[in-house]
Amino acid sequence: MNRILITGGAGFIGSRLVLRLLESDYQVTVLDNLSTQIHGDRPEESELYRSIAGKVRFVRGDVARREDWERVISAQDIVVHFAAETGTGQSMYQIDRYTQVNVGGTALMLDLLANIKHDVKRVVVASSRSIYGEGKYISKEFGVVYPRHRSTADMTAGDFSVKYPGCSEPLVLTATDEESKLHASSVYGITKQTQEQMIMTVCPSIGVGPVAMRFQNVYGPGQSLRNPYTGILSIFSNLIMKGEPVNIFEDGTESRDFVFVDDVVEAVKLAIEKDEAAGEVFNVGTGEPTSVLKVVNALKEKLGGHSKVTVTGNFRIGDIRHNYADLRKIRRLLGYSPAYSFDTGLSHFCKWVRSVGSVSSGYELSLKEMKAKGLMK
Repeated sequence: MNRILITGGAGFIGSRLVLRLLESDYQVTVLDNLSTQIHGDRPEESELYRSIAGKVRFVRGDVARREDWERVISAQDIVVHFAAETGTGQSMYQIDRYTQVNVGGTALMLDLLANIKHDVKRVVVASSRSIYGEGKYISKEFGVVYPRHRSTADMTAGDFSVKYPGCSEPLVLTATDEESKLHASSVYGITKQTQEQMIMTVCPSIGVGPVAMRFQNVYGPGQSLRNPYTGILSIFSNLIMKGEPVNIFEDGTESRDFVFVDDVVEAVKLAIEKDEAAGEVFNVGTGEPTSVLKVVNALKEKLGGHSKVTVTGNFRIGDIRHNYADLRKIRRLLGYSPAYSFDTGLSHFCKWVRSVGSVSSGYELSLKEMKAKGLMK
């Protein structure tokens, strides 16, 4: 079981996983289209691609094309399916693209596995915390509840709190476990939920062990600073490096579970190698929520920036308020425990950011696009 295909293996997480697996003598094949949104206009010169070039069998291709899958899948023991479009906001106005790549690409893979001769015994898919929508909460009146998406009217009025019908007191946030309700609030989340369900449904019927990894907000060295859809740490750090103002959406107390990329890679390696992983879904995070304001202040401190920070009250349709992972299952079955605290991981990230310097990005353009589509207020 040492022949492994990684789709999206030249990406942020994928390339890091490649290097980790090469240390353990895996025979790695990478299928990646070297998207300009991630790698820039000269993708062959990107840091991510160069980190794996010449070390693996690299096939430039697209998971949305059947013939590209046919070139790589049959002679593999394991498939790690990372290739996907990943922008939550962008997915709300590029619906066809996200569906074709995320759902269609997964369908092509499964169709081939169901109909051709192959050696694949396990498929690991990158799922997402976005499939949960809002996280898990405790209500004094009702116990565990899963709130609906927040209303545009409330947020326009400056009320960003999460509500549940019939609750007279504020909800108390708690960790979201794998049995929590799935109710994605974006097209991206819907496609990841569909990917996961397809894998978990089809693979057992054809003798392949499926594993779904629900990643929280992944960050670390190598994360694209030019791609405005890769997360707030890359966006904010680039703005701070340029000395440009940082605008905080909502009231700044919204939170996420930020997990360092090397912890994610270790979790995926466990999912590849542990028999206990087959047929299971796992949260992958730190189990700790961190507010957006804390993120910005920590970035300014570590990068030595002087950017003006403004809490604007702007918001994006489909954004959640809070979500952080319950890690009890992945600890129990796979022995996973995150090695990097947020402070330690951020120090590694900022050291890398300083070495790269500021880059041009499409962040402002992405905001204009969302405003034009009525997705940002």
